[in-house]
Amino acid sequence: MVKLRLTRMGRKKTPFYRIVAMEALGKRDGKAIAYLGTYNPLVSENQVKINEEEALRFLSNGAQPTETVKSLLTKMGIWAKFEESKRK
Repeated sequence: MVKLRLTRMGRKKTPFYRIVAMEALGKRDGKAIAYLGTYNPLVSENQVKINEEEALRFLSNGAQPTETVKSLLTKMGIWAKFEESKRK
């Protein structure tokens, strides 16, 4: 199963995350299928950049987001678009 989750980048005590699509049983920092965006929790606005088309494509093909990624998708409005496209 494919999951949308975070992989940690950055040096010690300065985390920076990539939002990736990867196999559920793979390692946290293992090889990803696709890189969908970035998340920087240390910036005051919690800077999030996500490739909306790619994220919607993976979600529509059955990828499951983790709780954290789902909350980021909700903040960006991508989750609402996915739910709307599911109803059609």
